[in-house]
Amino acid sequence: MSLTVKDLSIIDSSRKTLFSPLSFSIPEGKILALMGPSGCGKSMLLSAIAGHASPDFTYSGEYYLKGVLLNNIAVEKRKIGILFQDDLLFPHLTIWENLAIALPNTFKKEQRKALAMQTLSELKLHSLANKAPSQISGGQRARVSMMRMLLAEPAAILLDEPFSKLDKALRGDFRHWVFAQIRKRKLPALIVTHDESDVPDNSQCLQWPWDGDQQ
Repeated sequence: MSLTVKDLSIIDSSRKTLFSPLSFSIPEGKILALMGPSGCGKSMLLSAIAGHASPDFTYSGEYYLKGVLLNNIAVEKRKIGILFQDDLLFPHLTIWENLAIALPNTFKKEQRKALAMQTLSELKLHSLANKAPSQISGGQRARVSMMRMLLAEPAAILLDEPFSKLDKALRGDFRHWVFAQIRKRKLPALIVTHDESDVPDNSQCLQWPWDGDQQ
C-alpha cells in the first residue's frame, strides 16, 4: 500500500519553479521526511498530493496510492489524511463529537459515540469527552486531532509540520506517539519539516533541494 509521486513539479505565478521534477515512493508503515526552508514549496507539495491544488500554481506529475492514479480523483475519495500545525478541531463541538464526525457514513449515530468514547479511553482522555476544544490543553488537542484523522480511515498520511506549535516538553512525546500510530496501522506517511528532530530514526530524509528521482 505505497504512496508514489512521479515527476512532480510546481511553478508559481511568477513562473518560478519551486523544485525540479521529484519522484519518490513510500512503502506501508514507512515515513519519508522532506526538509527545507520556509517558502520552498513543502506545503504546496502536500496540497498537490491531497488534491487541494491552488490555482495560483502550475502543477505537473502523477500521484499514486496503492497503484491507483489519484490525479483525477476527487479530494474526498483519495483517502489521504492530513495533520497540520494547527489542530483544526471544530470549536462548537465537544471532544467526542469532534471524533465522531470523522467516522465514515457506514457508522450509525450510536456507533459513532461508542467508538469516539472508546478512542478517548485509549488515549486516557475519557474525562474530556464533553469538553470544548478551548477547555483542553494544546497537547490534548493535538492527540484528538490525530485520532480524528485516523478514524476517517485514511490509506496514507501527510504531516505538515504538525509538531512545530507544541511546547518542547510535549513535542517529543507526541512525535513518538504519532510515528507509532503510523507504523501500527501500516500507513505510508510523508512529513515536511525544517526541524531535524522531526525526522524518525531509520527513516529516509530528503534535503532541499529535492531534485531528481528518489525512488
